Amino acid sequence: MGTVEVLPRLHMFRFPIGQAYLWRDGADLTLIDAGDINAASAIEDGVRGLGLDPGHISRIVVTHGHCDHYGAAQELADRHGAEILAHRLDAAVIRGEEEIADPLLLDWELPLWEHARTVPPAPPTRVDRELSDGDELGFGQGARVVHSPGHTPGSIGIHLPHHGVLFTGDCVARVDRVMLGVFNIDREQAVASFRRLAALEPATVCFGHGDPVTTDAAAAMLASADRDSGLQIEHG
Repeated sequence: MGTVEVLPRLHMFRFPIGQAYLWRDGADLTLIDAGDINAASAIEDGVRGLGLDPGHISRIVVTHGHCDHYGAAQELADRHGAEILAHRLDAAVIRGEEEIADPLLLDWELPLWEHARTVPPAPPTRVDRELSDGDELGFGQGARVVHSPGHTPGSIGIHLPHHGVLFTGDCVARVDRVMLGVFNIDREQAVASFRRLAALEPATVCFGHGDPVTTDAAAAMLASADRDSGLQIEHG
């Protein structure tokens, strides 16, 4: 696992597939996503490597119900007493009570999907707090939920307006450029969510896949949202 400083209070933990983020409010720590089922020890080592105590992880905010985003959440929460938060529309999937719908794949996404399917399944994971659009999350001086459906029904962005930071989950990605995320259950809805996130005009954007943008982020998001709004909706 690699650790990248995004901002003085924000670090990214990079895994073979996907990534998680650590936000620091003094001693209080928040994880945005938690990697796959094997990521718990690496995340703890990453936290300690920053001179911080994993026991101070108060909450784990899951951006959506895919196994590379919540696989280690239960283990970390059990070890450190953290609360697990996720949108109410993905909560049953995360708990293992429902299956997540398959995405409607474009032809060029098919090989990427086969690679993504190598991520090990996540265990049933409790959700301590079910979220809705606009809910305040208790960190980052007013972090709020931005419901961003399309990738999954309960996908969320997390906006820290006081700091100009936006976490997009998998609604938006960065591969060479900022782009609509892949593997969407409802592509048209995902495009609308992308446009909603871009309209927040953040100064720093953190994606579920790809390097964060810390310079001219608002312009990059708006330009990509305008470009990707014309993408085909039909699946391959």
